Amino acid sequence: MSYNHFSGNLPERLCQGGKLEIFTVNGNKLTGPIPRSLSKCSSFKRVRFNNNSFTGNLSEAFGIYPELQFIDLSDNDFHGELGNNWGKCENLIDLRIARNNISGSIPPEIGNVQGLLGLDISLNHLIGQIPKEFGRLTSLVKLSVQNNNISGNIPEELGSLKKLESLDLSDNRLNGSIPTRIGDFVHLFQLNLSNNKFGQKIPKELGRITHLTVLDLSYNLLDGEIPAQLASLLDLSNLNLSHNGLSGHIPKELGSLTGLLDVALSYNKLEGPIPNNKVFMNASLEGNKGLCGNVTGFQPCKKPSSVVKRNSITKGYVESRNGDGWLSISTLDGKALYRDILNATEEFDAKFCIGQGGHGSVYKVNLPSLGNIAVKRLNSSFQNTHPKSFINEVRALTGIKHRNIVNLYGYCSKAQHSLLVYEYVERGSLSSILSNEAESKKLDWFKRVNIVKGVAFALSYMHQDCSPPIVHRDISRSNVLLDSEYEARVADFGIAKLLKPDSSNCTVLAGTYGYIAPELAYTRKVTEMCDVYSFGVLALEIIKGKHLGEYITALANLSTIDHEQLSDLLDERIPYPEEEVEDVLVFITKLASSCLLEAPKSRPTMHFISHRLSSMDARPPTHVKRAL
Repeated sequence: MSYNHFSGNLPERLCQGGKLEIFTVNGNKLTGPIPRSLSKCSSFKRVRFNNNSFTGNLSEAFGIYPELQFIDLSDNDFHGELGNNWGKCENLIDLRIARNNISGSIPPEIGNVQGLLGLDISLNHLIGQIPKEFGRLTSLVKLSVQNNNISGNIPEELGSLKKLESLDLSDNRLNGSIPTRIGDFVHLFQLNLSNNKFGQKIPKELGRITHLTVLDLSYNLLDGEIPAQLASLLDLSNLNLSHNGLSGHIPKELGSLTGLLDVALSYNKLEGPIPNNKVFMNASLEGNKGLCGNVTGFQPCKKPSSVVKRNSITKGYVESRNGDGWLSISTLDGKALYRDILNATEEFDAKFCIGQGGHGSVYKVNLPSLGNIAVKRLNSSFQNTHPKSFINEVRALTGIKHRNIVNLYGYCSKAQHSLLVYEYVERGSLSSILSNEAESKKLDWFKRVNIVKGVAFALSYMHQDCSPPIVHRDISRSNVLLDSEYEARVADFGIAKLLKPDSSNCTVLAGTYGYIAPELAYTRKVTEMCDVYSFGVLALEIIKGKHLGEYITALANLSTIDHEQLSDLLDERIPYPEEEVEDVLVFITKLASSCLLEAPKSRPTMHFISHRLSSMDARPPTHVKRAL
């Protein structure tokens, strides 16, 4: 009975005679407690109650199910404690109770279910420690305990979980050191221990997890040097060691990690040369003692005064300046780069132009030092009449580094040419792809979910991690670019605003029609919630393939999104999604609709949105694990 219009309580006497084996009511509007006939239904094998508003004490609502293999209770309002009955469901393979209001400690009896493959108890209010009995779950493939209040050490016994492929213990209060036995998790592809209180050194044994693609140890108390053994992680795409106390040099061996897409090492005590790898040019490195460049285009380490250092937007940055009006913000030789651009474009010949707008033209330029770059040349009339827009873009982009935000290499403010130099983003704007019949069909549901996530992560970073916060003010499909892997890059910060805490932050009305938050029309006050509204419009547009127009107002007033309504919101140019992806799309649609609420304070923050989206798993079928 999944994804219908069912509401109210489930009727009593649904399970009579103990023969009901499969029961799914996920994705409805059901409320109230679980009927007693169901809670005592010992014949259950597969059950889905997720994505409703069920209430009740969890330990009282569910009993012992000898045949149960799969149960999903996520995204409800269950309270109480987990209870030890789950440890008596001896055939259980997958247990999901994420995003509820569960409190108390994790029952050690769960360690008795030795056939368990997946356990997700994230985003609850659990306390206490991770039971050492979990070491008996030797079949476990995925363990998600993030966003709770778990404390203590990681038990040494967890070293027995050698089949783990995903381990997420982030956003808890775990402390002590990271166990060296974690290197025995040789099948792990995702490890997230961020936002805890782990101390001491990063274990060099992590280098043995050769299939690891995501390693996040950020926001801890780690010290010492980055182990060179991490260079063995040849599949690594995301590395985040930011906001720790790491010291010494970045190991030059990390330059061999050609698969890296995103690196964050900011706010440590690192110094010395940066590895010879292009991704480190775009890495988040601010807040360190004295990093310097040793790759093409970087200033040598013996001249640290010429290296850009950005602690925060309010403190500014050191610029490489010359008399011609060129300023370089990425430690490139500004004058040489300016000369190279003029030569490579034959002084901006039209054949190198890849796009034109009301304010100027964009050129694709290939340089030996940077490869392909995009150069935005502003019209002289625009620069004279709108100098603040030019300055806003420079101020915003010089203070931020994020994989989902377009990277600014430099700018020129001389009278002859006003230029902005960016990384080249291969596939161009999301707008051009969605409006093209053939290209839009290449945007399958997995890519679209990933684009929504990328925009959310970028906005969360701007609102939460920048000081002062940055409000983009023009989030639309025209200002989202896609790289060769369809990864999103937020661009065009011409009307961005840096929020000052002691200011009213009022502004003239600006942005793209159809994406502007309603409160801006009558208050002119800029807050992060303006971007949240625009994000909601954009997320729905990505799923539908076009702007929803006046239907946006109706969506804002819906308390939930059901299966039938989702069908109306999907892009008909691509095949209908499979069940697992459909669940994610329903979740995103609900989340996007909550961004459209008229009262700004009723909308979720981008920090909340990004956390919720990061917990949603939608990957292509070749990566979906059979057992889960």
